[in-house]
Order: sequence, then structure tokens, then C-alpha cells
Amino acid sequence: MKKSVTKKPVGGPSPAIDAVFEAYPQPVKSRLLALRRLIFDTADTTKGVGALEEALKWGQPSYLTTESKSGSTIRIDQVKAEAGRYAVYFHCQTDLVETFRELYPELSYGGNRSILLDAGEKLPEKALRHCIALALTYHLRKWKAAK
Repeated sequence: MKKSVTKKPVGGPSPAIDAVFEAYPQPVKSRLLALRRLIFDTADTTKGVGALEEALKWGQPSYLTTESKSGSTIRIDQVKAEAGRYAVYFHCQTDLVETFRELYPELSYGGNRSILLDAGEKLPEKALRHCIALALTYHLRKWKAAK
């Protein structure tokens, strides 16, 4: 079930999204919820993003700039093959992860589609906030470059 929200999750997520978060093991669950808050906060403070839509895509919590169409979808999930790991996923046909690698070589990456994180480590908030902002404004930058 999709739910439109205005920059912040008004009234909380949908029951389906809530159920996905509830199913995650601790401490991955708490890290993913912190990441979710960071995504909404970054959208709220990034010019041109507008309201976010929170939905499930491929069973993963996903964040879309449906209203403004300013950015590329961001998904978050645990890394099923590796206990205690979680990831932020980006569209693999963009240059986003390549850009992130150049800006933040200290982060771990999964090919051209994700930033990999460890639930036992502190969230690299500053770097993630910048990467999220770049994803949420991906199309805005492409449109400006085309003009």
C-alpha cells in the first residue's frame, strides 16, 4: 500500500510498511528507522524536493519524489545474506553510486546500486545526508544541465 506524505511521515507509515519495519531484527531495525528519519529530514531541508511518497517496492521501504519528480527512488533494507548489515539502494542506471564513491571512498558499496552499512557501527550521518540529497535532486540536476 502506498501512502503520500508531506515531507514527514504524517500519522506514521502505512500498516504494510510498519509491518516490514517490525519484522527486521534488532539492531538493524533501529538503524533502518534512523535512516528513514534521515531521509525525511533531508527531503525536508533540501530545496526542490517537496513531499515524499513512502511505499513498498520489491518489499522494501522506498522513498519517491512523486510530487516534484526531482529525484531518483531510494530504497532501504537489511542485507539478507549478511546478518547485521543493511543498505541504502539507488537506481543502478544512474551515476549516483559512482559519484558517492568519488566523494566518500571510506564508505562500503555494493556494486553500482547501494551503500552498505553495519548495524554495529555509527551511522555516517553527514555523508549519508549528502548522498540522500544528491539522490533526491538527481533529476533536478539533470534538467538544469540539459538547459
